[in-house]
Amino acid sequence: MRPTATAMNTDSVAPRERAGFWGDWIDRLFHGLKNDCYGDAGFDGRMSTVHAGDVVLTRLEANRHRVLRSASQVRQSGVGYLKIVAPFVGCAGVEQQGREAWVTPDQWSIYDTTDAYAVANPVRVEHLIVMIPKQQLAERGLGGAALGPLMARRLGGSGGVARLALETMRSAYRELPGMSEAAARGVGDAVTQFVHLSMLDLAGIGTAVTQRESLRERIKQHVGQHLADPALSVDAIALALNCSRRQLYNAFSEEPDGVAGYILRRRLAACRHAFDDRAQAHRSITDIALSFGFQNMAHFSRVFRAHLGLPPSDYRRQGGAAA
Repeated sequence: MRPTATAMNTDSVAPRERAGFWGDWIDRLFHGLKNDCYGDAGFDGRMSTVHAGDVVLTRLEANRHRVLRSASQVRQSGVGYLKIVAPFVGCAGVEQQGREAWVTPDQWSIYDTTDAYAVANPVRVEHLIVMIPKQQLAERGLGGAALGPLMARRLGGSGGVARLALETMRSAYRELPGMSEAAARGVGDAVTQFVHLSMLDLAGIGTAVTQRESLRERIKQHVGQHLADPALSVDAIALALNCSRRQLYNAFSEEPDGVAGYILRRRLAACRHAFDDRAQAHRSITDIALSFGFQNMAHFSRVFRAHLGLPPSDYRRQGGAAA
């Protein structure tokens, strides 16, 4: 008996109904997701899914879109998976537990479907999506609190076992249709084992400089929660986290622009997301900028243009991310 493969595409659906059809399909396939096409009128996509035992592998090709799993959708699902996105073409931004990881071809990121998450695909993409039951990792001794710090991290770009995991996942998807069910289950076990080894490797890297890495994550989470506060600064963060300025700077020593640069990038990204969101089209540029901590509009326009190549007004008028 061969592994069952299923396929779906929007070609036979009326253009005006494609986005809704796609949203319903991924909601069922991935056990509860909200889909957003950035307000674009046109959409097309296709997916092909194969099974390696309990491991599910899907090749997805689609116009730009983003997906969100809210806390309420998590509560409605009894299925727990670790989910991997590995781009062939384009990029993906994974957000979970206050972290954001952007991955491009030859990289991958993993996230937990039993917690809220979002994945942004701001350009047309081709992805390999792999779903591994959480229980399979737990049976190998990796579960519960140990998984949390490993979610929404970037893997594979520097080689090592994470690169082998990526190559195994891609080969598995390509070869599974010609395998017996027993062989496919063995391939699923191999995929799970390589992902498990990648997680252990990532955890080992993360504990080599435990205190500095931990503080950096705490800083990033604090920044994300207080972007709207115009008083957010190095001194304010040090006071809130009960640490010194020197400890803050040391924690961000590997970040190119330091703490202040990170705050600026997060604020600009938040403004950009608001400009891309059609539901916020009624809000003025000034209102959005002020809501994310900018106080001087001339300064905001200048840094926005320096980072994104367009003034805020032109970026919004030309269709946001499409520009």
